[in-house]
Amino acid sequence: MKIHFIGIGGIGISGLAQYMHFKGHEVSGSDIKETPLIKKLIKMGIKITIPHSSDAISDQELVVHSAIIRPDNPEVKAAKERGIEVLARREALLKILEDRKVFSVAGAHGKSTTTAILTAIMNGSAIIGAESKAFGSNVRYDDSTDIMLFEADESDGSFLNSNPYCAIVINAEPEHMEYYDYNYGHFYDSYKTFINSAKYKVLNAEDPFLSSLVDTQNVRWLYPSKDIKNIEYVLINNEPHTRFEFRNFGYFHVWGFGKHIALDAALAILAALESMDIEEIRTNILNFKGIKKRFDIVGAENDSVIIDDYGHHPTEIKATFESVKEYAKLKGFDKITAIWQPHKYSRTIDNLDDFITCFDGVDELIILPVWAASEAPRDINFVEKFKRYNLTMADSIQRANNHITVIKDAQNMQMIDSGLIIGFGAGDITYQIRGIA
Repeated sequence: MKIHFIGIGGIGISGLAQYMHFKGHEVSGSDIKETPLIKKLIKMGIKITIPHSSDAISDQELVVHSAIIRPDNPEVKAAKERGIEVLARREALLKILEDRKVFSVAGAHGKSTTTAILTAIMNGSAIIGAESKAFGSNVRYDDSTDIMLFEADESDGSFLNSNPYCAIVINAEPEHMEYYDYNYGHFYDSYKTFINSAKYKVLNAEDPFLSSLVDTQNVRWLYPSKDIKNIEYVLINNEPHTRFEFRNFGYFHVWGFGKHIALDAALAILAALESMDIEEIRTNILNFKGIKKRFDIVGAENDSVIIDDYGHHPTEIKATFESVKEYAKLKGFDKITAIWQPHKYSRTIDNLDDFITCFDGVDELIILPVWAASEAPRDINFVEKFKRYNLTMADSIQRANNHITVIKDAQNMQMIDSGLIIGFGAGDITYQIRGIA
């Protein structure tokens, strides 16, 4: 088929586009601006139109668009005028995944890490919501098997269309509630539907909601507080690893620091046990090398380390920050600087009390302007709300070598050149902290 993807620069849409490209379909796409990911897609031979234009639509047979694309988008209108089928990403999943044996990973936090760990363990194609550093992409294509290792997304309800053979749920913490009209019954019913649609389930028994599904059939339950023991944090070739004992299976090493990493790995192990031997799993899990933008060490010198992390919800930030403190201790650093770019006004306001506490233990907190993600601006008094911290409000940061310069009103305010420096956010902070913005 000839398939056009509108919003192809988004991580979710790009994953589907690459997968269909590898399957032999003729893929094109469009977005509002060129990004490093779009440059990569162009290099693969995918024709991309910048910005959106009706001229991008010609003789395609299917147009797929991301959740944020509006009906008045010129390409959507042009496709409908030509009688071309137009599907939102969630609807397109039914076509793309219908013949796959899908191991579908869902949850508010940890989806990308758990999917990437599962991808390290198991053979099969994979579509992840982040780039696996083991193979340098968010997509792996394997035509030797019908297995698909897939990061499912609850933000637009699309996880319901992921055709799960195995449903792996890390947690069911309410998130993206604007999509569910802040109706918690609707939100939790969606999770029930997702779980019950799978033949095989792997669930976190200590999640408050998941623990209520005691009558669900064909479940492998994980009890993190009992099943995961003797957690240690070690450096292997100067890289962070968590060592833990899992049930009676013995010890495992997995890249990254934290109890949440051990939990993600344990869920992946239980899912893989459906078809694999435990010793093969123990060996293969070492193939996991982390994922881009998740505790991603982007600069390291003797006196400083710079880390980029995608954490944009207080639960994620708090878990990662605990890992940061362990890493700083092992590295011998006595200063931790956190740089936070809040993501979306709605999320920041809805979770403000938890954001205020999730940075506890930081020596300096730098807050950048909110990454609006198409939302209208709203007033948030960060100076007053975060006055408990050694706080700096800034406009941007600049990276040079292993130093970070903080910018306010076009002036260089200060340079951070020592200790552990970590950036949190799902906006363009990732480019700023990597020195490519």
